[in-house]
Amino acid sequence: MLFNSFEFIFFFLPITLLGFFVISRNSQAMRKNFPIYWLVIASLVFYGWSNPKNLPVIIFSILFNYLIAHLLSKPQGLSVSKKLLLFIGICGNLIFLGYFKYTNFFVSNINQILGTELQISNIALPLGISFFTFQQIAYLVDVYKEENESHAILKHSFFVTFFPYLMAGPITHHKQILPQFENQSTFRFSSQALAVGLTVFVTGLFKKVVLADSISSFANAAFTAAGQGVNLTFSEAWAGALAYTLQLYFDFSGYSDMAVGVGYMLGVKLPLNFHSPYKSISIVDFWRRWHITLSNFLRDYLYIPLGGSRKGGLRRSLNLMITMLLGGLWHGAGWTFVFWGGLHGIYLMINHQWRSFRKSLGHDLNKDGWLLRGIGWFVTFIAVVFSWVLFRANSLKSALAIIGSMIGINGIALPEFFESKLGFLRNLGISFDGFTVNVGISQRYAVFGIALLLIIVWFTPNTQEWMGKYNPVLTPFPADKNRNRIDKFWQVLSWKPNKFWSVLTACMTAISLLCFARVTEFLYFQF
Repeated sequence: MLFNSFEFIFFFLPITLLGFFVISRNSQAMRKNFPIYWLVIASLVFYGWSNPKNLPVIIFSILFNYLIAHLLSKPQGLSVSKKLLLFIGICGNLIFLGYFKYTNFFVSNINQILGTELQISNIALPLGISFFTFQQIAYLVDVYKEENESHAILKHSFFVTFFPYLMAGPITHHKQILPQFENQSTFRFSSQALAVGLTVFVTGLFKKVVLADSISSFANAAFTAAGQGVNLTFSEAWAGALAYTLQLYFDFSGYSDMAVGVGYMLGVKLPLNFHSPYKSISIVDFWRRWHITLSNFLRDYLYIPLGGSRKGGLRRSLNLMITMLLGGLWHGAGWTFVFWGGLHGIYLMINHQWRSFRKSLGHDLNKDGWLLRGIGWFVTFIAVVFSWVLFRANSLKSALAIIGSMIGINGIALPEFFESKLGFLRNLGISFDGFTVNVGISQRYAVFGIALLLIIVWFTPNTQEWMGKYNPVLTPFPADKNRNRIDKFWQVLSWKPNKFWSVLTACMTAISLLCFARVTEFLYFQF
């Protein structure tokens, strides 16, 4: 079931909210944890809606990790050490994830390398498996370190299956979610919480169905053409790369907002997972803002255990590269994802070396002027755009072809205001959702759309900043010490529970619903 679907908005979500708060009004039902039972059942219905065959997968994962956590919390009488037990738990999760996500990839590569013809049936990837597997690995490690306790099977099941973050994050911890249910206010209906949550949800819905999906046709056109061997021009390659850069931004930002909004309507604050990453002034800053909970997971459970930066610069660079290569592989079973992770590993290594060099000269990195910050922002954004080409392309060959066009291998002739440069699509007959993308959708429109969306991501506040003091996330992003006048201007226009914002939210809802003729999955669902 998708957040951006009629069945979720008009059927599943209202029934879930109504059932939760009606059950919560009964004190006896609360003592017996009936509201949590209700959310677990609703979450399993949500997860199994499109494919009930996925349910045994997540149920097995829950039971396996609950058993390991229970044994880790009560090691007395065990014949194995806690460390070995943790190793078994982590390996079990990785084998489980590897079977579903990487078996086809590895068999395909073995056939190519050895010239064999091994055949296996295609293994379908269960939705959200990467997210709930990492979430439970973190849980096992926290129990092992005694930073967390093993909870009853009901609460652990709720923690894993809670539908707002089940499909695509954020990656959460027991200690972030379950203590909120010890507060009685969580179970009481609040009109303000509903208004705030609904506003954030609608904002995310608008980002997804109006902004992300509308720009996707240009990205799809360029990458499909490159995949079919068409040599893109300089302008076509940049239009495709920037279109995908913006599509992914608004798609993931939209999902993150919708997850936070739904959680808040149910009285649960989720951790921040997305915070204006294209405003980053360095690649380190980018990874503090993009998929924040995954970045934190890779840092805390991979980079630091590998040694982090504690063993010198060379070891730090190696640890960064290993972390980002595995982070890339986590995103997808393909060499494009591995190279994307490796490219970001190189970016981070260069960034850290540059920071170390400047510190050796006595520079205070927190006091950079607008020029240095501007240069840092520009270089970071361009580097990220190039990396997204690898992330989106269906093969290394097509990715390198697009990058080659972007750097001018096919010439750098500027278009006549992008009027007729998509003519190659007419010959290919590329069709998207029933309409042909040809010269009728001109690059004039592409330029306008890309420019408008770039202005939004660079110069307007994100959802959390718009919400001001009503910000519904669990872990707000640290305030920017270099807040400029534009940010202060927008701060005056932050959200308030009044008629103006009610009308604006209603308009956004109406426009979003009108775009439902073309419902699409969130991009991160494929991971």
